[in-house]
Amino acid sequence: MDRFHLMSVFVAVAEEEGFAGAARRLKLSPPAVTRAVAALEENLSVRLLNRTTRYVRVTEAGARYLDDARRILAAVAEAEEAAAGGNAEPRGLIRLTAPVLFGRLYVMPAVLDFLRQHPLVEVSAQLRDNVVNLMEEGLDAAVRIGHLPDSSLRAAKVGEVRRLVCASPDYLARHGAPEAPEDLLRHTVIASTAASASLEWKFGADGERRVRVRPRLTVSGNDAAIDAARGGFGLIRVMSYQVAEALAAGELERVLTPYESAPLPIHIVHAESRYGSTRMRRFIDYLAERLRADPRLTD
Repeated sequence: MDRFHLMSVFVAVAEEEGFAGAARRLKLSPPAVTRAVAALEENLSVRLLNRTTRYVRVTEAGARYLDDARRILAAVAEAEEAAAGGNAEPRGLIRLTAPVLFGRLYVMPAVLDFLRQHPLVEVSAQLRDNVVNLMEEGLDAAVRIGHLPDSSLRAAKVGEVRRLVCASPDYLARHGAPEAPEDLLRHTVIASTAASASLEWKFGADGERRVRVRPRLTVSGNDAAIDAARGGFGLIRVMSYQVAEALAAGELERVLTPYESAPLPIHIVHAESRYGSTRMRRFIDYLAERLRADPRLTD
């Protein structure tokens, strides 16, 4: 069998953690996928996968081979696209990650429009609030909020947001608005562990003013915290993009604005590429343009 075909099948099985999932992804029969992996292991004289009736996992040798196979397949695809010219129709799979709520509100609408325009492109989107290593997870790009550490990744700034405190007009009418961060100790506070596990809220440009809040309600998701605030239960501290629509609709009001911390940048990050694939260039340019044009992401 063709060596690149065997690599592609192995990568699909490893990423899907199963032969049936890989077969669906590659539009092959399960027996064809099984034969391809067996042929690859025979050619390499090494076991790449551990198989049980419940799961499929890469072995230590398989994990090393998986990293190399991903790089080789990506380089081949990009070389073919470069040879075809810059006007070639984008094709292939893009693996993307973004924060959960930001991804749902801002990234996924752009992804869907991009897919409608480019029928040969596929996107696998992981919406996760934890920061992942692109190379280790086999991802092509990520949307990240906050200051970036030094790395080999390329980054394009597409906007900025800030943390803010807000409450419903009904709550503020009943309890008044806090005039200083310390006033939060006399108010009902709603906390979300998805935003931060810390109960120490930092204020000011450098975060030099700190208040350890005592929430009456703690939830695991930002959506639930925002809903509780919209319902008039108390004050929340969230990213501005998360409540932009509620603020615009008058469902929430911003408080303590003189004490807000400095804005946080939003970046699209992706790995350096020798050739620069057509699909990645087009996708990153498209997503960056959409996000930069969104007035909710300009602080």
